[in-house]
Amino acid sequence: MPLTRGRIVGHDNERLAFAFTMLNDGETVQCQISDAAMDELAEEKGTPSIARQAQFVAHRDTIERIASELFDKAPIIKGYVVRIFSKHIQAARRNS
Repeated sequence: MPLTRGRIVGHDNERLAFAFTMLNDGETVQCQISDAAMDELAEEKGTPSIARQAQFVAHRDTIERIASELFDKAPIIKGYVVRIFSKHIQAARRNS
């Protein structure tokens, strides 16, 4: 079952990732996409952290689709965090 849209959490400068949530039948699922993966998706390099939210919003539908697909393939473990990396963006492009 696909995840549904949650909320934007924001950029984590320590992890170099952008955090957001999605919902699985009312349960919150924590998600992250690495800066490198967002740049890969946007076909850019070195986006400043202050511009990450706008970058996320511009590609939100694709990012959430990938997160939902990864969640469906993951083991069912409470507290599981969906993490999107560049390899997931590349795989999504191959499968499109």
